[in-house]
Amino acid sequence: MDGFQVEVYTRPMFSDAALREALGRYWGYDSFLPLQQRIVRSLLEGKDVCVVLPTGGGKSLCYQLPAALQTGQTAVVISPLIALMQDQAAQLAQMGIPAAVLNSSLTDEQQTAVMRNAEEGAYRLLYLSPERLAQPDAREWLQRLPICFFAIDEAHCISEWGHEFRPEYRQLSSLRQNFSGRPIAAFTASATQRVRHDIIEQLQLREPQRYIASFHRPNLRYIVRQCGHTQNDLLLAALRTHSGHNIIVYAPTIARVEQTVDFLEGVGWPAIPYHGKMDSRTRRRNQERWMSDEVRVLVGTIAFGLGINKAAVRAVIHLSLPKSIEQFYQEAGRAGRDGQSADCLLLWQKRDAGLLAHFAEQINDPAERERAWQRYHQIRDFVDSNRCRHRSICSHFGENPRWTSCGACDVCIGEPEWLQAEALRVQPARRRRSRKIGTPAAFVGLPQAPPAKAPSRTVSPWSPAEMELREYLREWRREAAKERGLPAFTVMHDTSLDDLCRKHPRTLAEVRNVWGFGERKTAYYGRQILDALARFGAGARATPAPANQRRPAEDTIRLIAEGRTLEQIASVRGRQLNNIIELVAGLVERGELELHQGWVSPEKQTQIEEACARLGFERLRPLKEALPPEITFDEIRLVVARLRRGQNRE
Repeated sequence: MDGFQVEVYTRPMFSDAALREALGRYWGYDSFLPLQQRIVRSLLEGKDVCVVLPTGGGKSLCYQLPAALQTGQTAVVISPLIALMQDQAAQLAQMGIPAAVLNSSLTDEQQTAVMRNAEEGAYRLLYLSPERLAQPDAREWLQRLPICFFAIDEAHCISEWGHEFRPEYRQLSSLRQNFSGRPIAAFTASATQRVRHDIIEQLQLREPQRYIASFHRPNLRYIVRQCGHTQNDLLLAALRTHSGHNIIVYAPTIARVEQTVDFLEGVGWPAIPYHGKMDSRTRRRNQERWMSDEVRVLVGTIAFGLGINKAAVRAVIHLSLPKSIEQFYQEAGRAGRDGQSADCLLLWQKRDAGLLAHFAEQINDPAERERAWQRYHQIRDFVDSNRCRHRSICSHFGENPRWTSCGACDVCIGEPEWLQAEALRVQPARRRRSRKIGTPAAFVGLPQAPPAKAPSRTVSPWSPAEMELREYLREWRREAAKERGLPAFTVMHDTSLDDLCRKHPRTLAEVRNVWGFGERKTAYYGRQILDALARFGAGARATPAPANQRRPAEDTIRLIAEGRTLEQIASVRGRQLNNIIELVAGLVERGELELHQGWVSPEKQTQIEEACARLGFERLRPLKEALPPEITFDEIRLVVARLRRGQNRE
């Protein structure tokens, strides 16, 4: 070992009391979550670790706390998402822990400053992307840093057998050769046995301490339903059931995201979109509006969710079949991180399976195609089987539960009453399900899964006064975050806000006892919080949310009346053009809008109408194949909408 390494690993050990003191001082927590303290101690002892903790299990604290305790040294964190790095660095700054990010979001001058400060040991944590680490000069520069350990977040991305394999993660295999004396810690929420072994092999972890939490999330209720045209009805029923709470809706494509948002807004249900084709500023703003409770429903692609730290999500709803069990588990796991019960609803359609099979077959690499087909068969078996959903997930990840019935999925206890009621309303009687809420006779006497552990906080119902205070403090949190240019959850997490409403502190010492308020956060916000509580006591209340004045159809009709083209409308409304055309076609078909001559030329209209006379207009594909190639699907859709309107009048 060189002198630096000896200095690192011969330092005094930290007692359990010292770890708990740091936990309270920085994070404002009075206890560790399961496995956290053991993981922290392993890193402080200089050992490699491989950690699998579920979403909400507190992975980031496991490497942030040991880094915070090591003065003059830096933990290098490899993370795949710029926004996640920035959020974590901002939260650490709020706690008084020096941290920085080094990525493409910084100017050249800012990057130079961060690199210079890092060489001087100014940061306890430094966040890098795997792409940054792969740059030729990165390793040479890192050799000049006082690195105490490396932490690899989302480590399953390094494995070809993982559901989110990223080739750039393969570069991390060089860490052991270039930094042989530094410990490496791998963290993930979703890794099968095979992926875990691959992580250890690829990163060349040396006799790693393995910490694998149970994959069982007993507070989550898994509900799987194959549906067709009733999907929107079931989605609305779920939103009504969880009205007033935060909900994530996952859609398979950007087009479906925008269609779903327009549908929800069209029926008066506020929702915001999130997908990869948005500019980063809009995407960030939408995420923040959802995180700060301005809008409760976010509809996103799988691009949404990585690193999202929101505890009180009451439902995660999938509108298509996920490509793998790992993907479903990871995304569904964003519900109920506060330990309270939450619904994970998978509303899939038969065409979803066809699309997954099609995409699997399009993969050129034989090995990757085989892995895609394996994931396809696993997710199909999961949704088609009548086995306990929780048990199926645990078994998939290599866990062998001792219980047989979970008491928290549609297989073991039937569908929830609200879903049964909606099914009876929208489906024929012959398709009604006979299962009722409660344990079926077939499971009587069999061992049950342990019930969800009740959280130590926010366990009793909210009183009307507490609800008013909660909304008022949410509004204060939004304003405080805007003043500092921070996400609202960086100022205060939902769990802290709830505890604040329960305890109603009157002094700074009492604020310090609120969950999640360490020394620095209390110093930053304690007086402002006490002032806000005093204003509430004097009669101040949250400003009522403005009513949704316009709906998508009304906005579109107004823009058409102003003479905007469909392309311009798509730009103004921040939508894909095909979604605007689908909306306009629906308006034409319902007689709410006339077909404008500028959308389809008279010559093309004539050709489309003649083809429809010969072939009918139930399906667009035969029409497209029969018409000249210069006539687009969009043009066909608009003309067919007018013809269908005429048919409906007859």
